Amino acid sequence: MTILPAPPNTGIRFRRVDLEGKPEIEARIENVVETARSTTLGKGNVKIHTVEHVLAALAGCGIDNAIIELDANEPPVGDGSARHYCRLIESAGIEVQPEQREPWVVTEPIKLELGDSLMTLLPGNPGLRISCTSADKQGRFTQFLSLDVTPESWLRDIAHARTFCFFEEIEVLIRQGLIKGGSLENAIVIRDDAVLTTEPLRYPDEFVRHKILDIIGDLALLGRPVHGHLIALKPSHTANCALVRLIDAQIRKPLAAAQAFAPPPEDREQTQPRSADTSELAGPPALDPLAVMKILPHRYPFLMIDKVLKIEGEKVVALKNVTFNEPYFQGHFPGHPIMPGVMQLEAIAQAAGILMLKRAENAGKIAYFISAEQVKWRKPVRPGDTLVIEVELIRARAKIGRARGRCLVGGEVVSEAEVAFMLQEG
Repeated sequence: MTILPAPPNTGIRFRRVDLEGKPEIEARIENVVETARSTTLGKGNVKIHTVEHVLAALAGCGIDNAIIELDANEPPVGDGSARHYCRLIESAGIEVQPEQREPWVVTEPIKLELGDSLMTLLPGNPGLRISCTSADKQGRFTQFLSLDVTPESWLRDIAHARTFCFFEEIEVLIRQGLIKGGSLENAIVIRDDAVLTTEPLRYPDEFVRHKILDIIGDLALLGRPVHGHLIALKPSHTANCALVRLIDAQIRKPLAAAQAFAPPPEDREQTQPRSADTSELAGPPALDPLAVMKILPHRYPFLMIDKVLKIEGEKVVALKNVTFNEPYFQGHFPGHPIMPGVMQLEAIAQAAGILMLKRAENAGKIAYFISAEQVKWRKPVRPGDTLVIEVELIRARAKIGRARGRCLVGGEVVSEAEVAFMLQEG
């Protein structure tokens, strides 16, 4: 692993130098694909496992921008703590960049209950304070620690805490193909009342300190520092990441509301409908309107796909002719008709549903829209525009699908999003 400097506003990115094209994955919550025992990032078929320790080291040391190059699907485990990463950062030095850092300040309580985990984020702290209680399901080795997270307290009180597991968990983890490189060199094992380790505990309460280390690493997936007081009871990577999703949704809410409901300023150059990209629309469709209705259960006024232009593997290109007869133009907005952004989002979701529902085993099922992330509305869509919807299925497991899509008018992107949906019997 090599940690490289990066220009302002890059954020933290992982780069797989062992794969063709050296694909990159941003350390953002929307790229989290697994949280069993560790946090895994993924895009398409590319995955990077156990990212929380290196992310915690960067966040704890105050690093906002860096490229992490890897020649494998996981950072080096080291001794199970963030100690070695911090030493690398310290030896390289830190450069202050000119751009202003923008922390997210908690203004109202956020509460999350997930399984045995309880996470409560409160306002009123000038920086980040974490109060954490760690314990197993039987309440063994219960530990508590509360501290303000600063670069000094991070290096002194948290960075050296090693990962740990209970002896009875090991067999299950091995069967799942996990902890293949696990040993007492990089983890503490608790068996009954005995603590198995190659050296004395680095802190009397090392377990709760490592839980705080994991929280700091997972919080870094927000992409900006958090100022508030986090009270965590029996945290886990799943609960940590769920909390970050709640924070991210709260940050996006005002922007999404403004984009969805406020009329955009008048654009004199765009008062005429934009012509479609004729090369994209040429040729017979892959699915005509009747064929679309055999796959999708939607009907007027909520069918957002007129026809499917082409389907190639896990990609689909569909079309929606936006006419003045659309019922939503009566109120959105009188005298200034604009296609609502949420209808474009629905078009992306319906195109994604076609990719799943066209499979023989899914015939007759219904795709329920369950979430949307990275939603952006870039330009207004008006009556007379031809909306081209491009969607790629990036994940499909059993009943759950995830897709990335965008809408275009005249070759220009007008909106984009990642959507998730669940298949159920019709």
